[in-house]
Amino acid sequence: MRSLPVADPGTPDARSPLRYLRWVARNQAGPLAGGIAYATLWWLAMALVPLFLGKGIDALRTGDTEGLVTWGAAVFGLGAAQAFTGVMRHRMAVYNWLSAAYRTVQVTARQATRLGATLPKRMSTGEVVSIGNSDIAHIGNAMDILLRGSGAVVAIATVTVLMIRMSVPLGLMVLFGVPLMAAAVAPLLRPLHRRQNAHRELQGELSTRAADIVAGLRVLRGVGGEQVFADRYTAESQRVRRAGVQVASVESVLEGAQILLPGLLIAAVTWLGATFALDGRITPGQLVTFYGYAVFLIAPMRTLTEAADKLTKGHVAARRVVRILSLEPEMTGGTGSSDGGLLRDVASGVALRPGSFTAVAAASPEEAIAVADRLGRYSGGDVDFGDVPLEELPLAEVRRRILVADNGARLFAGRLRDELDVTGGASDDDLAEALHAACAEDIVEALPGGLDAPVAEAGREFSGGQQQRLRLARALLADPEVLILIEPTSAVDAHTEARIADRLAKARQGRTTLVCTTSPLVLDRAEEVVYVADGVVRAQGTHRELLATTPAYAATVTRGED
Repeated sequence: MRSLPVADPGTPDARSPLRYLRWVARNQAGPLAGGIAYATLWWLAMALVPLFLGKGIDALRTGDTEGLVTWGAAVFGLGAAQAFTGVMRHRMAVYNWLSAAYRTVQVTARQATRLGATLPKRMSTGEVVSIGNSDIAHIGNAMDILLRGSGAVVAIATVTVLMIRMSVPLGLMVLFGVPLMAAAVAPLLRPLHRRQNAHRELQGELSTRAADIVAGLRVLRGVGGEQVFADRYTAESQRVRRAGVQVASVESVLEGAQILLPGLLIAAVTWLGATFALDGRITPGQLVTFYGYAVFLIAPMRTLTEAADKLTKGHVAARRVVRILSLEPEMTGGTGSSDGGLLRDVASGVALRPGSFTAVAAASPEEAIAVADRLGRYSGGDVDFGDVPLEELPLAEVRRRILVADNGARLFAGRLRDELDVTGGASDDDLAEALHAACAEDIVEALPGGLDAPVAEAGREFSGGQQQRLRLARALLADPEVLILIEPTSAVDAHTEARIADRLAKARQGRTTLVCTTSPLVLDRAEEVVYVADGVVRAQGTHRELLATTPAYAATVTRGED
């Protein structure tokens, strides 16, 4: 099988679920057309077997040995063709399934990267996770069923023509019976679509609830809230179960219709064909052919109802994908350039001199975070970088030159070395220096494999303080032009905090650094401290100067203690 496409799949049309499915189909038009061709030949090979079998029976009845051999060989050839085309149809079906599913993964992952901080504000974790858990499978199934569904339509049309040529009444019975069966199934699709959509929404909400519980399990245990959240999860899971039962009730009726309706058609065709055979209007071989076609039609008819079900599910899944693809990032960039210089937030008055080690102490944590978000271009605001407004710079350049590291950053699964050195270009000495500055050497030394030790999901084997120190080491190793740290020592003890404060100032010497904190140990090492209250700068100077001259600052950083 050919390798799956890994190139940039382009930009999908995200205006509607149907347009997205068309975009997926267009991007794999070649394999899709090949699969449809193989599926059509596969169905036709099966559709011609009853015809050739009936002719062979008539040859046997009349004693035509040559005809019997000819038609027997033809049936054998159809069997060989069916085997080959069946294998190729399945291979192309798997290829198209995987291509559609993972093309969806590509575009959603790229969109998530493009949205950045906007994504968690607009969509819950559960909604995003549901795309990778179930939606890609339904989109893949929608592309897969196009192969057999298209071939089934051709097979039904071919059988209808052959039956009309042999017997007009029997052919017309099939010709009108098939659309009537399809029309009988159609009313089930709308409630199925609606119930599947509601079920998916509840599944996304339940996934979000589960992620929240897992992330806050330690806190829940600390306050004794496990049972409360367990009861909430149980109640929500029961809602999901009931919604799933409602979907299954419609699907069960649809499944029953796939057996009942073709069965009724088979019975009618067989009865009428037997009557014609007794009257001499058709031969025994043709009766066998008609019965074979009546039985054969079960498969393509079942495929058509299956196609209706899978295309409906694919449409519901595509709606969730379109929802994330239609989002636009809150922050956009321009095409300007800047040589750097003073980084200044006009709204608050906070300014970072090039190469300085500055600290911001705010009356409330939210104010410091707001300043950091504006300086890092994570929220809108009038910010200058040198003599150029920050909004005029390309967003990729802003992310490369200005790094905002907060305690919401995650550790991912993989080797610790790869987790810390995200670019893959750091030497062992660089890693050692970053770990030393973050006081994280002891964490690495305690691991069996050192830097090559595996990290579990979200770094759950590390304590909160250990995770914070590893995140700090990762930020230092990135070595950006401007580094903005938000409370980088809030989860460590006082002795470790003092060491980090000393080493951090030395590690970032000569490079622009801003630390948002109210820790006296860190503030005392800063070259300049800026005190922010009510969103604006109220005082600035060294830590000791502000302690002596600004009572509000002193109350903030000492928390009212002498």
